[in-house]
Amino acid sequence: MRALVQRVTRALVTVGAEEVAAIGAGLCVLVGVTQSDDEATAAKLADKVWHLRILADDEGVMNRALAGTSHPEVLCVSQFTLYADTSRGRRPSWAAAAPGEQAEPLVESFAEHLRRLGATVATGRFGAQMQVELVNDGPVTVLLEA
Repeated sequence: MRALVQRVTRALVTVGAEEVAAIGAGLCVLVGVTQSDDEATAAKLADKVWHLRILADDEGVMNRALAGTSHPEVLCVSQFTLYADTSRGRRPSWAAAAPGEQAEPLVESFAEHLRRLGATVATGRFGAQMQVELVNDGPVTVLLEA
């Protein structure tokens, strides 16, 4: 699994004209699943996100993780395109991305693991044509793999 983690001051997901998820300050996490991933991979990635020290402390230094905040918020959005292969030609291949029936429960598991750790997690709508709007704080963006 891969997670593109962005520190945000706010983020939201809409599908058509409907707002389906929103958070204030926290992390926007785009999650990609590959064919070899399983529940253990989802739990490992959630733990990495939970303990990733990219939030500012009182001196403005990236020294805090979600685990150290009083109101940790995460917007979790499924993103199969994180497994794009552009090594041949100009059209990306999605062959490494897990099919929807495998990926959806693992993205849900990732979000549930974060909830169990203490995060408030909002999620996009799996398989929908979503619009993700966010204000990247910093900007800070980190790619994680589990």
